[in-house]
Amino acid sequence: MPESRPKVVVIGGGTGCPAVLRGLKHHSVDLTAIVTTMDSGGSSGRLRQEFNVPAVGDLHRALVALSDDDALGELFGYRFQGESSIDGHTLGNLTLLALMLEHGGLDEAVERLGKLLGVSGRVLPVTADCVNLCALLKDGRTLVGEASIDLRGHSPVGVERIYLSDPAKANEKAVTALL
Repeated sequence: MPESRPKVVVIGGGTGCPAVLRGLKHHSVDLTAIVTTMDSGGSSGRLRQEFNVPAVGDLHRALVALSDDDALGELFGYRFQGESSIDGHTLGNLTLLALMLEHGGLDEAVERLGKLLGVSGRVLPVTADCVNLCALLKDGRTLVGEASIDLRGHSPVGVERIYLSDPAKANEKAVTALL
């Protein structure tokens, strides 16, 4: 009987998820990352607005973290600078966008970029729906978008509730990975 590896599922986004993935990728585990698609700031936010697609930045960073090719991962992390329309975008974000537009879906785009980067493990978007994270503050104000919630800083006003702007369908592969 073949030896079974422990199943590890990492759920998240931002900078923490890739750090955990880099730490786990060299261990003998069946590794899956379920990654948020609700970022509304920076490059991801701009691409979401312009192309009406889910956020790709956290997905791209998770894929790079699991890449077996450090040089290629570094290339996909390259952030364009200068006074052009691609200023602030990373090659990884633009590549995921191109793959989504060319092949018709987020799952397919992530899978294709994962193969190109030679990832160890799987990266799955939590949803392919375009939704925003919202926060109802204790003073009655509502913040829409992860960037707005994050920029709240050290505000003394607490958060009453976090919710999605619209219903979102969970990625079936992500649900299965949790079982």
